[in-house]
Amino acid sequence: MPTLPWTAGPATSSAAAESIVMASRFHVRRYRDVLPFFIDAMRVFRAARRSPGIIGVTLKARPLRKEFWTLSQWADRESLDRMVRSEPHLSVMTRGRAVMADSVFRFWPAPADTPPTWAQAVDRIDQG
Repeated sequence: MPTLPWTAGPATSSAAAESIVMASRFHVRRYRDVLPFFIDAMRVFRAARRSPGIIGVTLKARPLRKEFWTLSQWADRESLDRMVRSEPHLSVMTRGRAVMADSVFRFWPAPADTPPTWAQAVDRIDQG
């Protein structure tokens, strides 16, 4: 599956000078977990696009590697945390624990008017 394009959220026009960026990478254990995880990832992607405080979001799926990536930019950490604690994210997180081989999350500050790039996300995930 190709990478979903960067999709601007409702906070684009009212964003502060600084923002918080989150990149994540997930590996599922088995190939039979790929499709259900992908469907759940799309549910969260759709919800995130409408979440208060989101500046933008993108998703990358590599099904043959059993790997999923997210990259999102938020007006503040509170907005990100609020989305994580809401549905459908809460249910997806609970289901995902049973099929997850590993997951990595990275957070960093960035100018709100500059979308992060996949190159930045990969560098931060790989650097640990």
